[in-house]
Amino acid sequence: MSKSSWMPRLFVAAFVVTSVFSASAQQSPTVRIRGTIESVDGNTLGIKTREGSDVKVRMTDNVAVFAVVKTSLAEIKEGSYIGVTGMPQPDGTQKAIAVHIFPENQRGAAEGFRPWDARANSTMTNATVAQTVEGTDGQNITVKYKDGEKKVVVPPDTPIVTFVASDKSEIKPGAKLIIFGAAKKEDGSLEANRVNVGRDGITPPMWGGSCRHKFAVVPANAGTHTA
Repeated sequence: MSKSSWMPRLFVAAFVVTSVFSASAQQSPTVRIRGTIESVDGNTLGIKTREGSDVKVRMTDNVAVFAVVKTSLAEIKEGSYIGVTGMPQPDGTQKAIAVHIFPENQRGAAEGFRPWDARANSTMTNATVAQTVEGTDGQNITVKYKDGEKKVVVPPDTPIVTFVASDKSEIKPGAKLIIFGAAKKEDGSLEANRVNVGRDGITPPMWGGSCRHKFAVVPANAGTHTA
């Protein structure tokens, strides 16, 4: 093969490899953080995590702040887009330990069924309510997502919340928060473009119990980010 014929191929191969590595470098791993705000210094939050660690998270200049607000089971209707933190049951259903109702403009966010780290063996299902029927142990809900469906039992005492678009006035010491996807930078610092804060002293119910890991590292497109 002549030099003139292999040089263009070599150039194309090098370009492809460089593009792949560039794309990989641009996708920072993300970290799910649950904790209590201990300090606010400009755009930097000092957080005591659910696991007891102290971390600093920088909010982006255009950070989206959502208040996590209590609501009721009556607000879950056919067609609602919800996130269910659940525990698998022997009969194949999911028993809800928390439910959050997405605002309409977040319909489709992180749709699907996946493991969750609220407690051991817990799951998260983001899906559309297809049917809701009152049962003996609570509300029986069928939710459907692009790859399937789940039957969910929502006991009467299940925490039900929704996300309300808000501003930085929600961010204050003592408030409980959950950040579904803080970007972990190359220097180890953390940056968040969305913060979800419990309003009126509530703890976002997708917190769950303690976890033995310092952080839960999740893909950038996982979780409810959106749960």
